[in-house]
Amino acid sequence: MNKIILTHNGQIIYNQRPLASSPLPYLNYQVELEDSYTLRSYFQMFEHYPVLGDTHEFLPGVREQYRSCPDQGCSWEDVEYLEFGKTVEMIGFPSEPRLEIYNALRGVRGKESCELKNILLEGFLDIPVKLGNLKHIVFGDKVDVFQFETVFTLFEIIDGITWELSFQSSSNACNVRR
Repeated sequence: MNKIILTHNGQIIYNQRPLASSPLPYLNYQVELEDSYTLRSYFQMFEHYPVLGDTHEFLPGVREQYRSCPDQGCSWEDVEYLEFGKTVEMIGFPSEPRLEIYNALRGVRGKESCELKNILLEGFLDIPVKLGNLKHIVFGDKVDVFQFETVFTLFEIIDGITWELSFQSSSNACNVRR
């Protein structure tokens, strides 16, 4: 799988060079994050590559929230880093079996994690972001969760983070089921 690097200043690196053309052909490439990558870096990516702003229905609202945040100092002392992870959950025993696959962005401190939905975006824009493992949950057993190394594509990063951030305030995401 081809690999790209997302940098702290929002650029996308491929073959050791910043992309100078449209990033759309790279949406299925595996992503690696620079150590200094933050959520602010994520938003800066859309400034470098405006065409990516059309990849998710909720991006305009999420980006509007970002623009209203301070230019620096947006961190929360209770979170060491943000982890973007993937979960595969087998559900259904004894009812009809089904498989759910979803991404999540969570705050992490030590071995504890927390949801971010009740924290304002300005509370974690400058916190480092790391890619997590794939968690495999079998029939609701959240005690014995299997974890595996996995990869994330640029599309998964954009879609998953945007989806998670769309719940930070009242937004269209809250009306999805209507």
